[in-house]
Amino acid sequence: MEQYLHVAKGIDPVADAFSGTVYSDIFSMRRHGNITFVIYKGVGATGTSTITVEACDDVSGSNVSAVAFKYQAITTGDTHGSMTDATSAGFTTTAGSSQLYKIMCDASALLASGYGFIRLKAVESVDSPVLGGILAIMGEPRDEKAVQATVIV
Repeated sequence: MEQYLHVAKGIDPVADAFSGTVYSDIFSMRRHGNITFVIYKGVGATGTSTITVEACDDVSGSNVSAVAFKYQAITTGDTHGSMTDATSAGFTTTAGSSQLYKIMCDASALLASGYGFIRLKAVESVDSPVLGGILAIMGEPRDEKAVQATVIV
């Protein structure tokens, strides 16, 4: 149900979005049952990144624990690849332009760490500029208020 989704910026689109190691904003999972990060790679020829999801103990991101998640690549138009389970080691994006990646994580994945916050981490594997950005879509709110005032902390 779309009215219960909370959409927020993870990383604003920029020309070399995944240069080095980058992190999305940190989001609170305390009031939501899941999060979907959407990576949008625009123009880029050979740049790739290793994608992981980290549970964080607070808003500073100083104590983290990588968690397992699911992802789905959309590398041609709107043709979705298969849903894939990723371990805490993550996965590496494919070289090329005009791609989407859905990275999905349930709040239950954070239970082992005891942490209540989450972020996406991208580590550049092949150094080549990629225009891109990241959205975060929070789902399954846990209280009566359909859309929270903010989830970015």
